[in-house]
Amino acid sequence: MYFSLPKEYREASNEELIERINSVRKRLGSKLTILAHHYQRMELVGHSDHIGDSYGLSKIAAEKEEVEYIVFCGVHFMAESADILTDDSKTVFLPNPLAGCPMADMAEMADVLEAWEYLEEFGGDDKIMPISYMNTAAGLKAFTGKHGGLICTSSNAAGAYKYGFEQKEKLFFFPDEHLGYNTGIHFGIKPEEMIIWDFSRERGGLTEDQIAKSKVILWKGHCHVHTNFKPEHIEKFRVDNPDGKVVVHPECPHDVVKLADAFGSTKFIVDYCQNAPEGSTIAIGTELNLVNRMAKTFSNKQIVGLSGETCAVCANMYRTTLNDLAYTLENLDDIKPIRVPEPTKSDALTALQKMLTVG
Repeated sequence: MYFSLPKEYREASNEELIERINSVRKRLGSKLTILAHHYQRMELVGHSDHIGDSYGLSKIAAEKEEVEYIVFCGVHFMAESADILTDDSKTVFLPNPLAGCPMADMAEMADVLEAWEYLEEFGGDDKIMPISYMNTAAGLKAFTGKHGGLICTSSNAAGAYKYGFEQKEKLFFFPDEHLGYNTGIHFGIKPEEMIIWDFSRERGGLTEDQIAKSKVILWKGHCHVHTNFKPEHIEKFRVDNPDGKVVVHPECPHDVVKLADAFGSTKFIVDYCQNAPEGSTIAIGTELNLVNRMAKTFSNKQIVGLSGETCAVCANMYRTTLNDLAYTLENLDDIKPIRVPEPTKSDALTALQKMLTVG
């Protein structure tokens, strides 16, 4: 896909862009809402109506009755989810259409269908529940809904596991193996009961005995930002800051999560920073834009990135700029919105509604 902003938006000053954004916001009033994920640039967060993680923003999209235009400063799967959760009276826009998610791309529909076809020999719909992380394309959310499963985010993954095991013997979790594994450990699943399906190998690189004995089948996928964090980062931080605290995202590898003082979703991390006593020193293991915003918001605390000099930035989240937002807002009637076609939308909605019900 090729995308290029018109010259007038590329060359506009920040002052001009802000004036244009505010003008549209004033004109549209309650017909418009701008959603921004926690990993967005600081200047975009400042122009949003709601800031949150993918779960919280999905709920907001589902509940907005008077809104006609939803502009989602995030990545593609988030805007898709907003479209799935809202009716045809609302139109969803992604300011930068190139903002995707490498983790979501690790779970291709053809590969998941091939895996499921083999897993049908081990009970399929009768014994296995698919749980799709929010970071997947609409087609895989639809697959999940069609097979009785649900979507989860890092906020409610434990609740999704509880829901799944109340109904089925096994869970098929994709695409992030680390979130799936950390949630399993937190839920009380033994490490030997969780196996990894490697989509690049025949039958996932697993034996029949491994699959038969497993409780959780994890897709081989990861977030390139969160796998940057290493145990030695925590060890160094603790040497330098004996009284400091470490909070990390559950997409980090388990050897990082188990050494941290706390782990949780982006909302959890924000709340952790807010609730920490004045003067606290906190190292955060997640995307750098959120870390920088926490450091600025809670300036009475020392908040730093866990990996030090390593720049843990999500390039796709970083794609969206004030220029993109201004262009989108001024051209809502002319640019292509995010639309999920039927029957994909209905099947995916089933899985997303279960996510919101599980909470």
